[in-house]
Amino acid sequence: MVEILIRDADHILTMDDARQELQHADILIRDGVIAEIGQGLQTNGEVILARGRLVTPGLVNTHHHLYQSLTRAVPGGQDALLFGWLQTLYPIWARFGPEEMRVSALIGLAELALSGCTLSSDHLYLFPNGARLEDTIEAAQEIGLRFHPTRGAMSIGESAGGLPPDTLVEGEAAILEDSIRVIDTFHDPREGSMCRVGVAPCSPFSVSRELMRDAALLARDKGVRMHTHLAENDEDIAYSQAQFGCRPGQYAEDLGWTGEDVWHAHCVKLDGKEIELFARTKTGVAHCPCSNCRLGSGIAPVRAMRDAGVPVGLGVDGSASNDTGNLAQEARQAMLLQRVANGADAMSAREALEIATRGGAQVLGRDDCGQVSIGKRADIAIWDVTGIEAAGSWDPAALLLAGTTKVHDLLIEGRQVVRDGSLCTIDLARTIEHQNRLARKLAVG
Repeated sequence: MVEILIRDADHILTMDDARQELQHADILIRDGVIAEIGQGLQTNGEVILARGRLVTPGLVNTHHHLYQSLTRAVPGGQDALLFGWLQTLYPIWARFGPEEMRVSALIGLAELALSGCTLSSDHLYLFPNGARLEDTIEAAQEIGLRFHPTRGAMSIGESAGGLPPDTLVEGEAAILEDSIRVIDTFHDPREGSMCRVGVAPCSPFSVSRELMRDAALLARDKGVRMHTHLAENDEDIAYSQAQFGCRPGQYAEDLGWTGEDVWHAHCVKLDGKEIELFARTKTGVAHCPCSNCRLGSGIAPVRAMRDAGVPVGLGVDGSASNDTGNLAQEARQAMLLQRVANGADAMSAREALEIATRGGAQVLGRDDCGQVSIGKRADIAIWDVTGIEAAGSWDPAALLLAGTTKVHDLLIEGRQVVRDGSLCTIDLARTIEHQNRLARKLAVG
């Protein structure tokens, strides 16, 4: 039996069903699970002193492209809309291989962990030069992050009217076959699982209707979740209407892509009818505010989604369109954008943090995560609220208004991944050096 005691936290935002907020309280972790919450708790195990700290559930990232951390701020793509940005970067990504996939995933996951993230999905939809999904799964195991990789795919290249170059697309039979392989090999459906695999055709403009339908049938046969991009910007809507004769929501519904086991990325341009569809079917949304701003896609109607009952989580999206992977900053941006669109009272700091924690856990189907509550997994972020960012704050629990965006300590399944603000599972400096060496090689072609 392994115990850790978080002692005397100034504030604990539990995000439990009652949304309790505790002061000067302790959390006892036993074998990766939260065992007790209260005052004066004792242990013979490790003690983490939390005076001057705010404790929250670990943040949950519901949409990422980890491989893109090797292509930040690429000239030619810095000021482009979605389709032009993709066409700039596709030829660079086509030169990736297993090493690039693994190292970029290490960097992306490390960056997430340092921003308080304990659970992340990843949408990997291209597999050039022998790259495989396990390149990212092995990286997550090294970092210690709870991971939801999705086996993405592109099957329609430029010659067939799609957006990606033909060199990056795969045959649809091979896509389905490899999806079965990775699910059978890596998917763990048990409570407390550190790895669950999903099925994720890239987008309506890069795969066929047949693959979308077959992927949904496969996912439900295997009992795994389904993910794709949807309604990201005006170009996306125009493509759907021109190619399919309907809006993206109708396209998704027709092909079996709505339901509690489905979540879509972005959804910036959902209309009222589509929001009602998602609410009725409990279809989830990964909201990516910084990427949506960077690509000029617009402000997603998150207030309307939340009010209607749509499950909403946050995603940092790829580091080629963000260009960072800080989930705490993402939560703040989500709050600010809803205020810009709907008024200063449209979203509180606590609601934005709720979306970033239990909201994301709901979207990923993880009712064992996302809150500091007895019986839940010990995925816990500890924030230092004694620094300059919070100096003078009357409400240290309002982290997203006046607080740090770098975590002080991070526990995942009761194991410490960040200690005193530093990652303690890999040699980060050496990994950064490796990443920069690979990026320089890609830059010179």
